[in-house]
Amino acid sequence: MSEPERPQPDRPQPSLTERRKAATQQEIALAAARLFAEHGAEGTTAEDVARTCGISLRTFYRYFRTKEDAVAPLLAEGSRQWIALLAGTAPGTPPLTALLDSARASLTPAPGRAAEALDWTRGLLRAMPADPALRDVWHRVHHDAETALRPVLARLAGLDPEGLDARLLAAAANTAMRLAVETWAAGDAPPAGAAALADTVFRRLAGPLLPPA
Repeated sequence: MSEPERPQPDRPQPSLTERRKAATQQEIALAAARLFAEHGAEGTTAEDVARTCGISLRTFYRYFRTKEDAVAPLLAEGSRQWIALLAGTAPGTPPLTALLDSARASLTPAPGRAAEALDWTRGLLRAMPADPALRDVWHRVHHDAETALRPVLARLAGLDPEGLDARLLAAAANTAMRLAVETWAAGDAPPAGAAALADTVFRRLAGPLLPPA
């Protein structure tokens, strides 16, 4: 007789201080994104961002090292939502099904997750070719996402989190999601188009392993 599945321990909830810090970081990120969209990264200073948020420059630098770093929370929000959805996948769900479902859900505007965030992401991605520092932030965000993805996907696929297969799976999934968002941002499709592109990219990545839809 098989041993009953043990319940997963509850994850510790963030403290009030941590929630306030995250909210402040998100407010600064949105202000920076708006200013970058209006004036470009070159035409925006850290002082401009701080003034828009109603904080001192000293406070700004308590949260971020540079003006480009300030948009990292906004760029990382989609990845965090995606990984959280993956982590909540029911045991026994095929990994590819989990990837497809979570990618679509994380990129589909819903109550509490406005399309505005995707629009700001589109603007920032379009500004990146002219701003290497902004591009570095984007790639750092995805490096962190890949690291966070590895144990989640390893659990779903029954892999060693430190093994080559788990690392490869996390790298492929993260790259597929990044490519979908970048391809969407380069065009003019509405926010729902990002979810459709993610679905297409994951299905193409799976190739002959996935039955026809």
